[in-house]
Amino acid sequence: MADLSAAQIAFAAAAGMLGGAMNALAGGGTFATLPALIALGLPANIANATSNVALLPGSTASVWTFRDEIGPVGGLSPRRLIAITLASAIAGSVLLVLTPTRVFDVLIPWLLLFATLVLAFGRRAAAWLHARVTIGMRTLIAAQTALSVYGGYFGGGLGLMTTAVYGLLAGIDPRGMFAQRTLILAISGVAALIVFVATGLVDWASAVPMLLGAIVGGWVGARLGLLLSANLVRVWTLIVSVATTIVFFWRAYG
Repeated sequence: MADLSAAQIAFAAAAGMLGGAMNALAGGGTFATLPALIALGLPANIANATSNVALLPGSTASVWTFRDEIGPVGGLSPRRLIAITLASAIAGSVLLVLTPTRVFDVLIPWLLLFATLVLAFGRRAAAWLHARVTIGMRTLIAAQTALSVYGGYFGGGLGLMTTAVYGLLAGIDPRGMFAQRTLILAISGVAALIVFVATGLVDWASAVPMLLGAIVGGWVGARLGLLLSANLVRVWTLIVSVATTIVFFWRAYG
């Protein structure tokens, strides 16, 4: 992609700020960064790869902050968790690289819809199922593998999906799994970074200002989180998610 104008750089940075703030508050930052990158003229698969890279520092910073709280998940040790996540996320990222742009254009509205449904109903569904079902280690490993492949391939709503799955399968409350959840997000992001950089799928002209904006947005979002009600944050995130999903369905099928 050609060099960006000053206005385009500012637009990318602003989208990064919004995405970073959304991730810090409730997740769903992809819903801000992905459409912004496509609006800048990037193909959907390159936009997705660039978005993943731009939002990575926020997850990494969160892992460092909560490093002392990282522990096993349902008997699954942190080392094993990292190994499963890294290998599976690399596989998901490679799958994205192999997906033709036109195919990804058709898939992405459905991925966004899935992420939106997770944002809207994931925790409630997990609570309902957890009250009725007990699932063992093999299922937890299979679920972690699937989550990580999804994280490497797309990643939208991954944080909330992880919260829901861990709550269901390991019986951990949302606060108790925060460190493990951010670890999964960061490892998935690192795996995606390795694959996407190696294959030239990242548009750095857009990624750098968006990445810097996401760092600022993550800090601002954390501060706002101390002031705003959880319901207000959730409603705002859902509005952005639903609107973005509708736009992408219109773009792909309209």
